[in-house]
Amino acid sequence: MSEIATELPRQQPASVVTEGGLVRGLLIAVAIVFLALFLVLPLATVFAQALAKGWDAYIAAFHEPDAQSAIRLTLITAAIAVPFNLVFGIMASWAIAKFEFTGKNLLVTLIDLPFSVSPVVSGLIYVLVFGSQGLLGPWLLDHDIQIIFALPGIVLATIFVTFPFVARQLIPLMQEQGTAEEEAALTLGASGWHAFRTVTLPNIRWGLLYSVLLCNARAMGEFGAVSVVSGHIRGLTNTLPLHVEILYNEYNFVASFAVASLLAGLALVTLGLKSLLEWRYAGDIAASGRH
Repeated sequence: MSEIATELPRQQPASVVTEGGLVRGLLIAVAIVFLALFLVLPLATVFAQALAKGWDAYIAAFHEPDAQSAIRLTLITAAIAVPFNLVFGIMASWAIAKFEFTGKNLLVTLIDLPFSVSPVVSGLIYVLVFGSQGLLGPWLLDHDIQIIFALPGIVLATIFVTFPFVARQLIPLMQEQGTAEEEAALTLGASGWHAFRTVTLPNIRWGLLYSVLLCNARAMGEFGAVSVVSGHIRGLTNTLPLHVEILYNEYNFVASFAVASLLAGLALVTLGLKSLLEWRYAGDIAASGRH
């Protein structure tokens, strides 16, 4: 029987790819052409236009007081919005993935809300609530509190549009991991906070870094919502995307593309780190599956 078995040809696993080589080559060519036209070419144009008058003009664009103010405001906004969404995202995903409670589906729906609302509309909502003619506007004026056309309004609008990034990344990850490890830690006498810090948090670390990376990139590049609540006060309430628009409208193309290249560089760095984290994150998932 063993000799007969060795003589039988081994069956190769059926391939899920049924298209011929010509079709596959055509699909790959279409994808490459699409990426070249809609991704590589625009990025190359941004850097080419930014350096059109040499490095001196390129560097000079960042020494302008308005440009430095825009960079500073963008960094401050991201430094506030990202940690806020980080804390909320961890808390919300932990509650949704690990517990059952009334209103759970409603909470998930509300987390997804910023994805379905235009950023311009979200900015307008804050104007209608906190503006001088808004719902809370008279009370804010009486107490000399300014939210719209100031840093608080920009931060609120940025938080809204980046709200789902951390939670939506962590919810399915925590659900997939289940509650067995946390329950084991609690059985051994660990407190809830200790179980979260030593069990839950290490298990989600790569997904957490991945979500924070995307959240930060969106926070620094947001235009629509910030444009509505900022008031476009030059040197005060203009973030980097708004500063790019102003320079372009003034036909200062070199400075406009120079500042835009900073955002484009951020996008490329984000893409590289995203790919690295995806590779590292996938490795952890495979390792946990083997165990």
